[in-house]
Amino acid sequence: MIKIRKAEERGHFNFGWLDTNHTFSFGEYYDPRFMGFRDLRVINEDRVAPGRGFPTHPHRNMEIISYVLEGGLEHRDSMGTGSVIRPGEVQRMSAGTGVTHSEYNHSRSEPVHFLQIWITPNQMGIRPGYEQKMFGDEEKRGKLRLIASPDGDQGSVTIHQDVKVYATRLEAGEEVVHEIRPGRHAWVQIARGAAEVNGQLLGQSDGAAVSEEQRLTVAGREQAEVLVFDLA
Repeated sequence: MIKIRKAEERGHFNFGWLDTNHTFSFGEYYDPRFMGFRDLRVINEDRVAPGRGFPTHPHRNMEIISYVLEGGLEHRDSMGTGSVIRPGEVQRMSAGTGVTHSEYNHSRSEPVHFLQIWITPNQMGIRPGYEQKMFGDEEKRGKLRLIASPDGDQGSVTIHQDVKVYATRLEAGEEVVHEIRPGRHAWVQIARGAAEVNGQLLGQSDGAAVSEEQRLTVAGREQAEVLVFDLA
């Protein structure tokens, strides 16, 4: 069973400095039909104007992943971390008992485009933590590259939940296959381009909830960048 979440149906706000789309309920956007999927709570697609961003604010008890598509995202937090996240890099911040942080567009001339992903942790009150790793295009081209997992397998960032996150880059006609174990589910997010998911066409920024399927086949209809979440 596949349920498609079309890009144009998401919650959308344009604050001038921030153009944001919410796949699931978040902030001022609330829809009881879309409160998350399994342990996947948030997928926000954000475009931030040059030199602007999110001032210091707090989080608790959430696994937060940033996946940059274009530009550079400047991060600072109360753990003492300061970095710039660029395309191909994945940032994981475990908010745990509490952390404050800011996220700004590193450029004064170009926008930054990124996905912010929240996953509900399997344990409350953990010690806050941070990771940032690069996964180059060649690692994802024509195959599913594990980028986040509960045990840091294959050099992925470590998240505190029974969730695995994969990224792939596909040319038109290329496909990848992911076996879904009994009792597990998947979410597919088209970051760029267009792809077929088990024969159903998804365009840029579309998502799909996948349940009661044994296999997930993602086939590029044009150049595409796709995230796959394997969820309990």
